[in-house]
Order: sequence, then structure tokens, then C-alpha cells
Amino acid sequence: MRKLRQSAVAIVALLALGSCARGEPERTTITLQRFFGACEAQYGGSTDVETAEGECGIITTLINRFEAENPDIDVKVNVVFWPGYDQLTAQLAANDEPDLVIMHASVIPDYQARGLIDPIGAELKAAGVDPARFTEAARLGVTIDDQIWGLPFDTWAPLWHINMNLFRQAGLVQDGQPILPTSAQELLAQAEQFERATGKPYLVQISANEYASYARNLYTLMFQQGAAVFDRPDRIDLNNPQARAVLNLFRTIDDRGLTTKNQDYSAATAGFLNGDGGVLINGTWMVGTFDLESRTTGRPLSGGYAVRTYPQLFAGRAATFVDSHVWVMPRDAGRTDAERAAALRLLKFLADNDLQWARTGHLPAFQDIIDSPAFLALPHRSDLAFLATTGRLLRAGVRRQFSIETILGEESAAAIAGNKSVDQALIDGERRVNTLLANL
Repeated sequence: MRKLRQSAVAIVALLALGSCARGEPERTTITLQRFFGACEAQYGGSTDVETAEGECGIITTLINRFEAENPDIDVKVNVVFWPGYDQLTAQLAANDEPDLVIMHASVIPDYQARGLIDPIGAELKAAGVDPARFTEAARLGVTIDDQIWGLPFDTWAPLWHINMNLFRQAGLVQDGQPILPTSAQELLAQAEQFERATGKPYLVQISANEYASYARNLYTLMFQQGAAVFDRPDRIDLNNPQARAVLNLFRTIDDRGLTTKNQDYSAATAGFLNGDGGVLINGTWMVGTFDLESRTTGRPLSGGYAVRTYPQLFAGRAATFVDSHVWVMPRDAGRTDAERAAALRLLKFLADNDLQWARTGHLPAFQDIIDSPAFLALPHRSDLAFLATTGRLLRAGVRRQFSIETILGEESAAAIAGNKSVDQALIDGERRVNTLLANL
């Protein structure tokens, strides 16, 4: 397909030779594939990045700005439905590779192990993007076998989004700051105090039709207890006291009615916006939305929004499970030097504008940006910046992480709802994951 496309491009170039001769610059065309939604109606013609809002608005405007500043490069943007990996795999099989693709760091091992993406660390450095600037979390997410396999765009994590108005009602605010639990026992006590004072559940959780939250809770609280989760890339370890402690805690929370139940992503998010509970466990991408809501009069979050990293509920080390959005370059023997140079120039531009992307709520991928006054001046960012050092990913090289997330979510959900014993859920989860990895 790429060869056909190149032939077609060559024919068009010959037909247009006369116009080029009249002084119009030749343009190199590259294809960028991404998720983050479509918003052409609002941002399709905008280059004003500073006024763009949300993931879609900011990335769309950034690409528009790049093309305006680089008239010799034409960026064809292919917007895919999240997460887009089935489509990407089909494109790779058909030799119709995009030049750049947004990918989760957790998915990179699947493509790297099969030789489907290129290492680009040396090229990034030559283009003016020194990987030494990456945060620890961002660097770990793109490093396999001592090579850099993409440009990290951010670090994202599950967070505790807090309704401070309800926390005040429950007596869980001191000196203007939320009082958060420092142990599993304290979490249960505070959640019961909150429910008695407000008549509402302490936690608002995404627990229906999606299993990611279950797995991220499990990873985070196992990391806090010092558990490796994966002792090697092809084997998970769940048959341990650390994993049992996590599931037993959430089963108790569910049994005591201290959380919402059977809510999908949309219902849980809307419920938090409407004041239906105290803490929503959701990602960095919601910080901007909730902060804007807190500045809107007459709403449940008006003047009452805070966000924090996951509190330390178990003795051990500060840790939160994180992932990253990464720009990778699919391997393509037919990519020309001009196309490769154009793609690297775009990567340099995106790196230079990582602070703009951080307005979504995600943490920048560069430590110097995180340490900058401009970043720390953004709402709530000083409360989240240390995620760059305390964020933990799964062991490097673990494949099929999206599938593993589903397996662990299914088994965790069964245990928390009481449909299985905690021990049986962990045994089944370990067996299913290790069977999956053994058959790759």
C-alpha cells in the first residue's frame, strides 16, 4: 500500500512540476495517527495553542501551528477511535504504516518485540531532544534493552479527585487542605465518617463495563507495599499477602456501602460533577475539566475542588501506577530520508510544546518543564509534580498489558463483589495472565 501511495505521490509530483517551477515550495507529506478525539469544527483552523482546551483541542491546534510554521511539510492526520491498536496492526500488516503514531508506553513492548517500531533515541538527540531531559517515569516507559523507542509526551496516572465542599461537611478539611487517610484502617474510618455526615458514599468509582480502574488500584497498592507484581516480564505474582490486602480492602469498602456501585465511566464522572460522592478515582486528564467546574458558580464543585495522588495506605514506599502517551515511529523500509527528517522535526516541535500539552492535566515528560515556574503555576500542578519520581510502571518488557489489565480487572471485580473468594480470584488471575504470556 505504501509503495502504491508513493507511486501515486510521484505521479502527482510530476503533474505539479510546472507549479513547483513557478516558485511554490515542494512539500514533504507525513502521516500522523492519533486518538484524543476529533474537534475539527472548533479547532480545525486554529493555530492559537494558548487558548485551546482539552486533549483534542490542544493536539489539533499544535499540529495546525506546526504546519503554519513549516510550510514545506504537510501533516496528514488520521484520527482513530481509542485506543486504535487493532487498526494500527492491520495497517502494519498491509505495509501502510503511518510515520508517527501515539501509543501508550504500556503497549510499546508488544510492537518492539516484533520489530514493528524503530528505536529513535539517537535521532531525537540529534534533532535537539535530549533523552537525558526525560523524567524518570517517562524515560522508563520508553526504554527497552537500553534503547529509546519513542518520544514520551506525558505521564498520566489515576488520581484522587476530591469534592472539598463535601469534605468540609464531613469535617475532613484542615487548614484548607483535605485530610486523607494514611492507612487502610484510616480510610475505612474516614469513609464511614463521611457517609454519616453527608449521606453519600466516600468513593465514586468506575466499576461497570471497564476494568482498568480495578487493575490500576491493584498495581498502585501492591507497589506501595514493595511488591514487584512482575518478577520477570513473562510472569506475574499475585499469590501473595500484598495482593490479598488490596482486594480485601476494596471488598470491605464495597460491603459497607462506602462506594458507588455499577457505574460506568460516564455515570461515575457525571456523578462526581453532580456531588454524588467525595472522591472520584480517575486520571490526570480530568484535572482541567474539574478545575473549570470549580470556577463555575452554582455547581457542586464550585470553590471546592482539590486533587491529590493516591494516598499512602500501606507501609512501604510512595508509589502510584503510571503510564505515558508516547510518539513512536513504525518501521518502514520505504520511508524516505525527507519523510523521516520531517517526522523528527515534528517530534522536536511537540517536545518544545510539551508545557502546552500539560495543560490537559497530564504531567510533562521533561523534568526541566516540571520544575519550571510556568508549569507549577498551573492549577493543582504543585500537588502532582512529584509523580514524575514516584510513578511506577510495570517491569520493562511486559507484553499484552491491555489484556492483562482486563484479566486483573475481571478477577478483582469478582472478588470485590463477592462472586469469588479473594484467594480464588488471585489464583485465577495469576493463572490466566501467565497462560497468556506463556503463549505469545
